[in-house]
Amino acid sequence: MRFENKSIIVTGAGSGIGRAAALLFAAEGGKVIVADKTEGADETAHLIAEAGGTAKPIRIDAGLEEDVIRTIALACDSFGGLDVMFANAGISGGMANLFDTDVALITEVLRVNLIGPFLAIKHAAPRIAERGKGAIVLTASVAGIRSGAGSPAYSASKAGVINLAAVSAQQLTGSNVRVNAICPGLTETGMTKPVFDYAREANKMDRVGRLNPLHRGAQPEELAKVALFLASDDASYVNGQAIAVDGGLSSSHPVTRQEYGKTAA
Repeated sequence: MRFENKSIIVTGAGSGIGRAAALLFAAEGGKVIVADKTEGADETAHLIAEAGGTAKPIRIDAGLEEDVIRTIALACDSFGGLDVMFANAGISGGMANLFDTDVALITEVLRVNLIGPFLAIKHAAPRIAERGKGAIVLTASVAGIRSGAGSPAYSASKAGVINLAAVSAQQLTGSNVRVNAICPGLTETGMTKPVFDYAREANKMDRVGRLNPLHRGAQPEELAKVALFLASDDASYVNGQAIAVDGGLSSSHPVTRQEYGKTAA
């Protein structure tokens, strides 16, 4: 019960990592504002209530300042303040290469994926500081660490999130508000569902995640558990960091990898 009576906001909580995190926060005693652009917010809140937890859904656009302000106000009015903000909402922006990416597309990706977390920090941090301590967790990506895991628009937005975690941690010095980011590798969410569905239909699941040492993709709960760790007092001395949760994918530069138990040619 690490989050007993804690007030928590999770954006992008209608599915995937956000839903998994909202369910886990509530299971550990947290009172959760379930924020999403879709009706998935209501579904997640219903699942929490069915399990005996406390949640309130809200439909928002995480990249609009007025919606972020409205969400934080709901948490404070409903639960007496704010302890944790998990700014998880994001969009993929497709897989267009640099020269096929128009300005409208990259602008929208940056608005949701980077301006959204910026707004979450800007408006949540002062309310969390009022509680004496707390945490903000951002969802970045291994695509933000180096090239090869996403489109130019998506990768640039997530690199910005990683830097934002570091800069905001510094600028919140003395507030006891920690800011960290998680960097998922390939994870089975609504965003990546077509990849996993195709692999299953084509009997090629052995190829999913084959470039990381664990030879598999992740499930949302595996990412959510790391987000909960960073949001909890268990991570009380972790601040300004970007934690890769990718099966080891980003631990190496591309090489011809020797398989476990096999002799190199």
